[in-house]
Amino acid sequence: MILVDDDRSRATSVESKLRDVGFDVLSVIPTASGLLYQMAQQEPDVVIIALDSPDRDVLESLSIASSHNPRPVVMFSESGDQGFITDAIRAGVTAYQAQDISAERVRAAIDIAVAQFSAFNNLREELDETRRQLEERKLVEKAKGLLMSVHKVDEEEAFSTLRKLAMDKNRTLGEVAKEVIDILERNPIKGQSR
Repeated sequence: MILVDDDRSRATSVESKLRDVGFDVLSVIPTASGLLYQMAQQEPDVVIIALDSPDRDVLESLSIASSHNPRPVVMFSESGDQGFITDAIRAGVTAYQAQDISAERVRAAIDIAVAQFSAFNNLREELDETRRQLEERKLVEKAKGLLMSVHKVDEEEAFSTLRKLAMDKNRTLGEVAKEVIDILERNPIKGQSR
């Protein structure tokens, strides 16, 4: 893990406690400005941010780092400002603790961040899969419509044609549908409208 803490004494105490309970602390940095580089180099499982006065620059750095290399992030801050907390979550914080970091509480916060990050990733993967299936369905429907129009076949025959092409080419139905659309739109039969 990477620990970002602007209080050197506190950082040393927390780092020691983390090592005592079995965590591998890859680096300790005093600001979030080098976080993107550190995350790319170290590939931590978790990032812990404990800053006395985190500002918008910290959130901006975190947002960039999270978009390139998403990881569970725990932020400890005494700021209980709802707007800041909302912005921190949007920037990639998975567990926000409105209290000062302590060696005793950090383990529970890490467990919460990892669990929330995993749940969020599962939801994102399900959403991506649903979007992919919806896009494929749109392509198949469009390809069926073109086949029906150009070759004067019914919907079932158009679908059978797409399915056979997919099996023969060992490709997905969506891939074949896209090819059919490309071919039929590129070479429309005279007198046929799109």
